[in-house]
Amino acid sequence: MKVNDFDYKLPQKLIAQTPLEKRDESKLMVLDRTNNSIKHGHFYDILNYFKAGDVIVLNDSKVLPARLYGIKEDTLAKIEVLLLKETTHDIWEILVKPARRVKPGTVVKFSDDLTLEILEVKDKGIAFAKLNYTGILNEILANLGEMPLPPYIHEKLDDKDRYQTVYAKNIGSAAAPTAGFHFTNEIIDKLKLHGVEFINVTLHVGLGTFRPVDVENIEDHDMHYETYYLSTESTNLLNDAVTSGKKITCVGTTTLRVLESNFDGKFTSGLFETNLFIYPGYKFKVVDHLITNFHLPKSTLLMLVSAFYSKEKILAAYNDAILHNYRFFSFGDAMLIY
Repeated sequence: MKVNDFDYKLPQKLIAQTPLEKRDESKLMVLDRTNNSIKHGHFYDILNYFKAGDVIVLNDSKVLPARLYGIKEDTLAKIEVLLLKETTHDIWEILVKPARRVKPGTVVKFSDDLTLEILEVKDKGIAFAKLNYTGILNEILANLGEMPLPPYIHEKLDDKDRYQTVYAKNIGSAAAPTAGFHFTNEIIDKLKLHGVEFINVTLHVGLGTFRPVDVENIEDHDMHYETYYLSTESTNLLNDAVTSGKKITCVGTTTLRVLESNFDGKFTSGLFETNLFIYPGYKFKVVDHLITNFHLPKSTLLMLVSAFYSKEKILAAYNDAILHNYRFFSFGDAMLIY
């Protein structure tokens, strides 16, 4: 399959630049795979699609304010760094711009309390670096770091919490699991009162989720590894859901990749890595429904969603969303594939 098979034309005005004031007032497109129908509503209508015994799985990863701006100590050149993930204690995989300005041994200063030293430079702006700091790193990043908003968002985000889900807990993501943005605590409480069960998993979103596909044939694309965690409690609940025949809904592509990566007849608890790349032809093992956003053209996320239904039907639904003025991408509207 060609990457260009997953292209579509999107008017610039439909790229959401800011979140809605109320999370659950985003539009909701419901794709019913049993009769190939499309319905339009709002996210608060999600209550109509779940019943007692259903399971909704959330990615509770929390976004690190991981974008930093500093200067090279020797030349004072400006350097931008995005922390991707900590590989070992204080050693981080990073994205650095401009990459040509750094080499092993380069020291970048962000403040009197935080510097980093480049240890290894890879391709496409990826490097490994040691962070040197005085104090508590998360507190330093909270003061110095910016939320790593995608490059297509040009508006300033006034409230950092709006680039987090309301259930975000485990810090470590370099980008948000955005399908969860639409949930409010009230929606979650109402679904629980309906008898819907919520299960948390953790995948720290990194380069694998948002890295562009820069090959012609999608089969040639290498997904970057991302770390995920399944607690014993969540594992037991998921295994019970499977053996009991409960319907499993994933909130977001990251959550889906956790479940599909981990399941091998049963779920296993622990800390793992996945580079699972899902595109049409993939046979899903355990996920029944998917809540997701509207994704970038030619992205691995659009390919995953196309695998969950079909490329033709997803692209047709996207065109319908454009006609109905849906908002696209991270701060955009929602889709339920049911």
